[in-house]
Amino acid sequence: MALVSFLAVFGALCWWCLVLFPWRPWSTEEHLEAHECNEAANTALQDITVLIPARNEGPYIGRTLSSVRSQSEQIQIIVVDDQSTDDTAVQAQRFNATVISGTTPPTGWSGKLWALEQGFEEVKTPYTLLLDADIELTPGIIAELLRKARRENLALVSLMAEPPMENFVERLLMPAFIYFFKLLYPFGLVRKSESRMAAAAGGCVLVETQALRAAGAFACLHDALIDDCTLAAHIKRAGHSIFLGLSHAARSHRGYQELKPIWEMVARTAFTQLKYSIWLLAACTLIMMSMFWLAPFAFLLSSTTDVYFVSALAWIAMFASYLPTLTYYQRSPLWGFALPVIGALYLAMTWTSALRYWRGERASWKDRRYESKTTL
Repeated sequence: MALVSFLAVFGALCWWCLVLFPWRPWSTEEHLEAHECNEAANTALQDITVLIPARNEGPYIGRTLSSVRSQSEQIQIIVVDDQSTDDTAVQAQRFNATVISGTTPPTGWSGKLWALEQGFEEVKTPYTLLLDADIELTPGIIAELLRKARRENLALVSLMAEPPMENFVERLLMPAFIYFFKLLYPFGLVRKSESRMAAAAGGCVLVETQALRAAGAFACLHDALIDDCTLAAHIKRAGHSIFLGLSHAARSHRGYQELKPIWEMVARTAFTQLKYSIWLLAACTLIMMSMFWLAPFAFLLSSTTDVYFVSALAWIAMFASYLPTLTYYQRSPLWGFALPVIGALYLAMTWTSALRYWRGERASWKDRRYESKTTL
């Protein structure tokens, strides 16, 4: 009982440290929205090539390309058809995109990065917009990305696309996905040049073409599973400034009708986030159990005033840290009561990722398997 009480206090302290950190990882201050653009801004989009890797994205890519074309008819689009077995290429050609037929990834390359490498060879513009095939853009947001990059001398500007929140599973887990990502990669630290923190959201990344080439393009991160953050780290280490923010103007329209696809998405890279370390996994498990279960529900173990106080402090800090994310996505604050369940689910996804790695599967995505370098 003494150990449980200690861990409950530890969990409550972790929550309050999170709330009081000066870099405010829970904040939604870093964001970028679309504004009405004039003809000059639309003309400037000739300086951008939109590069989209696509593997069996027929149901989604048409909507994405339509949203890109709504920005400007003059913008250049390259779609790398990564050996699709559906009508991805046909859909891309309908929107006058340049379609490149991708080849099988060489040993050691992830499929997405090999597709990007092939497409990047054809980019001649000063800026490249890396865009996932399921991201819909609000008119004006590409011009706003370019304006921000030039105004603030940023080599990389990335937007965390708004996730789908149409059904119960999405409303339960997708705002929390953004919330946890921000805790891992505080956006306020990402934008500070003096900080080593670097991150990007791979769904929408505007990057200076020359800076990307100087960093080694995609060959330098060819086997990275968390490729967006790895790319941001390379760009920032080269001495460039970067930005990562939320946005309502970039939205994912790939829905999740049940728990399984969300589970697979998280499990694909969760253990990678922990650098495949059993010690980091153990620490993560202990911290999450303390924060999401022992601290909030300590009052169930004892009726003393001190224990009630610990639980109250944990709940207050938990709500305070999650509320900005819920507010930004116009979700009810009552979803904050679900955080213990949400935390347990994400921890289980992380363990799924670890167990698969120990069985020899580093990741599996788009019908491709990436083997771990060591197995049990």
